[in-house]
Amino acid sequence: MSSSESKYRPPTKEILSKEQLEQFQASETHAAIIAYIQRLNESVVGVRLTDPCDESEAVKAIIGVLDSVAHLATETPPVDNAGSRFGNPAFRDFYDKVKASSKELHSRIAGIPEDSVQEISLYFEESWGNRTRIDYGSGMELNFLCWLYCLERLGVLRPEDDRAVVVRIFWRYIGVMRVLQSTYWLEPAGSHGVWGLDDYHFLPFLFGSAQLRGHRHLRPKSIHDNEILEEFSKDYMYLACIQFINSIKTAHGTKSTRV
Repeated sequence: MSSSESKYRPPTKEILSKEQLEQFQASETHAAIIAYIQRLNESVVGVRLTDPCDESEAVKAIIGVLDSVAHLATETPPVDNAGSRFGNPAFRDFYDKVKASSKELHSRIAGIPEDSVQEISLYFEESWGNRTRIDYGSGMELNFLCWLYCLERLGVLRPEDDRAVVVRIFWRYIGVMRVLQSTYWLEPAGSHGVWGLDDYHFLPFLFGSAQLRGHRHLRPKSIHDNEILEEFSKDYMYLACIQFINSIKTAHGTKSTRV
């Protein structure tokens, strides 16, 4: 074993108290993540999901990885869990498959240094939900964002990929997560109840509002018009998210979601 390998410490959770959270919020890393989110947000102002978008080889490879995660969900159907509204135990099998496949999935993305895979894999694996609690919330969504940020810091993704990162990669991630939420009925982690539009996600509404910024016709009240949701949900993630929420609230347990 080399000296560098002997000194390597696997990534562990470091924010465990209010004081540690405040220290992180004052750090350069926190500022860099916020700046990255803001940059991604600006890249999609006025951009529709259906607009043409340049996709680099890295973007295509990442989308392929997300497709493979979706396939793992298809291979892992829910088990009979009629006694519980949330938390299908089959999710744990799905999670274990993602974890077991993580190294191979990362090998499909050119440019990731081998000695970085173990660290960034943790963000990737935690992007899909918590194995123990069988839940999902915006903290897991942040893990996915941090994974993308790591890929940029490693030079895999570049600033010119920003638009595709949002309307291709991130939106595909949301699609996979909707499948997991509907298949395994993941418990909402840290739900804000009536104070939050969505029990699971935050960033689609931020990026979605950027897409709608300055739109000549669509207004906030448009979310109450089912015809507008039907017509424009394919173009704008904000409206697509509202449409999904409506489908869950009105037909809990009866909707099927295709990967």
